[in-house]
Amino acid sequence: MKTILIVEDIDINIDLLTQLLEDEYSLLVAKDGAAGVAMAEERQPDLVIMDIALPIMDGYEATRRIRLRFPSMPIIGLSSHAMSGDAEKARAAGCNDYLTKPIDEDVLLSTLRRYLG
Repeated sequence: MKTILIVEDIDINIDLLTQLLEDEYSLLVAKDGAAGVAMAEERQPDLVIMDIALPIMDGYEATRRIRLRFPSMPIIGLSSHAMSGDAEKARAAGCNDYLTKPIDEDVLLSTLRRYLG
């Protein structure tokens, strides 16, 4: 079973992602960017779902740090910000893809399958 690290600080979003993904994937959760980086280094998941607006270290910086250590690890940026330029900023930080909240279940699952098979 593939492992996904969810880096998200809002419990309701963690619960939603868990409900959507727990049957198909093994899940890890970190509630801030620094913890996400540490967990990625320790557990080396198959993919990271990275919220952008995080405490301690934002998702952009956490993504940059994970990308330095694991250049090929897929990282999916996730944010409630859907303004022009947000997706480009996430990709510039190292995200492979960028999804917006509220989460579209079909888009999320198809994106994950594209990276995880």
